[in-house]
Amino acid sequence: MPDQVLRVQSVLTTRDHLLLEWLTDHGVFTTPQLAHALFPSLDFAQHRLARLTALRVVDRFRPFRPDGGSFPFHYVIDQLGAEVVAAQRDQPPPRPGYAKTNRRRWTAARTLHHRLGVNGFFTDLVGHARTNPDRTLTRWWPESRCSQTGAFARPSDPVDLHALAAPIRPDGHGIWTTHGAQLPFFLEYDTGTEPLTELMRKLIGYTQLAAAGGPRWPVLFWLHSAARAHHLHQHLATVALTVPVATASRDHATHTGHSPAGPLWQLHGSRGPLTLADLAAVMPHLANHTQGPGCPHQR
Repeated sequence: MPDQVLRVQSVLTTRDHLLLEWLTDHGVFTTPQLAHALFPSLDFAQHRLARLTALRVVDRFRPFRPDGGSFPFHYVIDQLGAEVVAAQRDQPPPRPGYAKTNRRRWTAARTLHHRLGVNGFFTDLVGHARTNPDRTLTRWWPESRCSQTGAFARPSDPVDLHALAAPIRPDGHGIWTTHGAQLPFFLEYDTGTEPLTELMRKLIGYTQLAAAGGPRWPVLFWLHSAARAHHLHQHLATVALTVPVATASRDHATHTGHSPAGPLWQLHGSRGPLTLADLAAVMPHLANHTQGPGCPHQR
């Protein structure tokens, strides 16, 4: 019987491999998210995604809307795709039935909306960079990798920091590069359902990580609304912050047509609005951003 992984690898492009890695690491994406980030047009994306589905390297489902109709296709990794990624990474192959279990988990997940929101933030950055060659999302880590023991320790750090389980659970971590200036950041994606006191509580972990010798990177709150951002800054004014905090709102982004890379960010204690590149410029200590192991582009 021919090796299915070898067979399918002969027809996969570099972009296809990146898409499969994203699905493995970040779970689920919609057609518009993948089209914006990776393809020249929605039509081109739909045709290629249909081909990858036929090859059985990706799978898809389409949730129904409560008020009728359906959402766009949602893509997840299929079994053969997971085997391709494992071979590329020199890892053991996934267990039989892995993809079916993964697909079922996402179709029933109460966190689906949140995960798509997080992934949309990062695919918006990648899409912005695709049409602006001087800008790059150099690193993209999911929550699961951020929460690993020693995820943000450097090889030269003491053993106790390597052993430290990060007291944070960001929704993602990235490094945004503009003209060589880099902004490493933690992302907190807000759906608007949690009390503001819960958002404030999350900052305790970042403070503890910095106090233990970990990175003091800005925490970016991608908030539900501009009103919520205003109220969060009122709460921030009541505490002594030891890590940088910046906020932006999705309703403002929609109204202005800006991606998360654009002039949407309000750094607490500073004037705004700022772009992600501006945030790097006003925090020169970020030039020493080497905490955490190096990783390949987009991983």
